[in-house]
Amino acid sequence: MTHWLIKAATAALVALPSIALPSLAMALEGPELFPGESALYEQAKKEGMIVSFDTGPTWANWGEQFKAFQKRYPGVELVYNDIGSAATVVALDKARNRPQADTAYYFAGSALDAVTKDVVAPFQPVNFGKLVPQFKQADGKWFTIHTLSPALLVNTNLVKNPPKSWADLLKPEYAKTVVYLDPRSTGQGQVVVIAAAYANGGSIDNVAPGIDYLAKLHKAGNVLRTVGTTPYAQFLKGEIPILIGYENDGLKAKYKDGMGDAVQVVIPSEGTVAAPYAISLVKGGPNPDAGKLWLNFIMSESGQARFAEGYVRPSVPGVALPASVAAQMPAITAIPLDVKKASDRKAEIDQLWAKQVLGQ
Repeated sequence: MTHWLIKAATAALVALPSIALPSLAMALEGPELFPGESALYEQAKKEGMIVSFDTGPTWANWGEQFKAFQKRYPGVELVYNDIGSAATVVALDKARNRPQADTAYYFAGSALDAVTKDVVAPFQPVNFGKLVPQFKQADGKWFTIHTLSPALLVNTNLVKNPPKSWADLLKPEYAKTVVYLDPRSTGQGQVVVIAAAYANGGSIDNVAPGIDYLAKLHKAGNVLRTVGTTPYAQFLKGEIPILIGYENDGLKAKYKDGMGDAVQVVIPSEGTVAAPYAISLVKGGPNPDAGKLWLNFIMSESGQARFAEGYVRPSVPGVALPASVAAQMPAITAIPLDVKKASDRKAEIDQLWAKQVLGQ
């Protein structure tokens, strides 16, 4: 995602299994999820389809969002692809004269690019007003739907005494145990630097303490290696003692992918940051009412809770986590990440990290 999120890319659009259309209009079951839902649904049915860019079903519980949407709104087919954030913005730009997508999902850094290229439209869905300022563009050209936070993902078969803080990682007992992503080539690496900066007295406006911390971690001999892509498969195989990675990967490894009690997900006691993942209504998209229906659906209380079932944090404050995952997700203190300032800091982070960590 502009180099912020690395995913396998495929340009093919994939349609969900079709649902037989009723012969008569169907009313929504239960109360409205948001004001005006029924009327918007009627308009969306006239369009009959929504094209959702970069919402791969295995990521962030999108697959379950698709199923719930199609169940609630018969007659509105949902079509998606999974091409990555940067590719999504490129695709929107190339198709600006005849847009193919109705909505676009990406790391919020790519959302800034989409706004600059003028390929997205203002839209304020339900709960937009509850979002903190760092999690939205003022007019609604993008808004955050969930967040990801750096955490310490610990293989307890390899590390008997898991660290509890950023400071703990500097201890000699963690020699040759730590893996994290290269901040020059990955968005997650950049976010880790910023999280470490806040934890060590810095901020988004003063990233030097984060670089200083990582340099100390290397000097102590505690870094096993840095990597250029997310090493999730290696973590699952038991090849990484401690991964400074996104919380959701650790929770997936523990509860979905078979590692169980061999994984401990530690939110450092000094805190972390919440990196925003955003969505936009595409400017001039072919199915604008269906697009608005989709965006309202995922920003509703139930839509936000469904993201948590994929182990990503809802962006709307106060949303209750589903009982199925509430006990599984650790308590968290996370500062909202300002992606505009983060983008402005990238060159500085790249230069300082190369100088202090690599000696270049």
